[in-house]
Amino acid sequence: MKSDRSDNMPTPQEILAELKNVKYPGFSRDIVSFGLVKDIQVGDAGVTVYLSAPSANAEAAEAIVREVEQRVAALTGAGRVRVEVEAQDPGQQARQAMHAQRRKPAGTRHVIAVASGKGGVGKSTVAVNLALAFSALGWRVGLMDADVYGPSVAIMLGGKQPVTLTPERRIIPLERYGIRYISMALFIDDDMPVIWRGPMVTKLESEFLFNVEWGDLDCLVLDLPPGTGDAQLTITQRVALDGGVIVTTPQEIALLDVRRGVTMFQEVSTPVLGVIENMSYHLCRKCGRRHEIFSHGGGARMAREMNLAFLGELPLVPELREGGDRGCPLVATNPNHPASLAFKQIAGKVRAQLEPGAGEDVAGLSLQK
Repeated sequence: MKSDRSDNMPTPQEILAELKNVKYPGFSRDIVSFGLVKDIQVGDAGVTVYLSAPSANAEAAEAIVREVEQRVAALTGAGRVRVEVEAQDPGQQARQAMHAQRRKPAGTRHVIAVASGKGGVGKSTVAVNLALAFSALGWRVGLMDADVYGPSVAIMLGGKQPVTLTPERRIIPLERYGIRYISMALFIDDDMPVIWRGPMVTKLESEFLFNVEWGDLDCLVLDLPPGTGDAQLTITQRVALDGGVIVTTPQEIALLDVRRGVTMFQEVSTPVLGVIENMSYHLCRKCGRRHEIFSHGGGARMAREMNLAFLGELPLVPELREGGDRGCPLVATNPNHPASLAFKQIAGKVRAQLEPGAGEDVAGLSLQK
């Protein structure tokens, strides 16, 4: 950073401190921590801030530039303010820096994240049963519960035995229904709240990713917390994700949040493998007929509008909820249930994207308990 200025002008360090208040649109982190501020030059003619192209989204880029101009101009003595944006592929340097730091847990071939723009859409239920469906396809599967504040994977899988360590003090994951899993719920009592600040959550997530003895896996499924906050962003920046899966429900309020989830993955250069519409319809136990309680087709329409794959619809059935509550997930305990077959079809579509030669055929597959 260069300074050739009169005494009443702000220093480059003072300007950089002020720019830490400029949040990246849609995230709680600032443009400095994202690495977008490349240089600051201060001279008698004014201040020039050099930014890496901040976003593939033109509106987000314009908002960042506008706020940088306003905040720097408000500093005493700043004078004329110019913001220069590097002429390059949007976000290229930031993506390169993130990619250089990303890695996968040792022995893991694929890592996918199951995410949602909001809570209450059944994301964890989808993550658990999708992981089991991958196992039904013959994959060796791990499942990481990244929702530190509301962990539910261990409950849904029905196993909360004490966690043990290797002699090297690496965490040994539990195993049930053929998949390995780890969750904050294995370390706390059911009625104990997790009252942690961000850095502690980040450290735990890193432990779960890189200090768990996952062994050789074909796929590690990450059940992300709902939303697009620091916890989600930290994971997407640290892990070499093969892709993200977005879970939504048919209601318009849920579909609006799909865009936030998609944007989160796009901004960190992670491909979105597709959209799943959960609770798409209700299958009546008595008559077997289909009832569209929460409207229908919104997920497919949203995927179409955003040029994403629509992975499939999942029914709203009591057996799915009951299985999770009892620690007996439906795909494992009733592999031929219509909902289980829907999960397997979705798993086949995801696998076909990760391994194009694998195909989508899942006929006749079932799980061993």
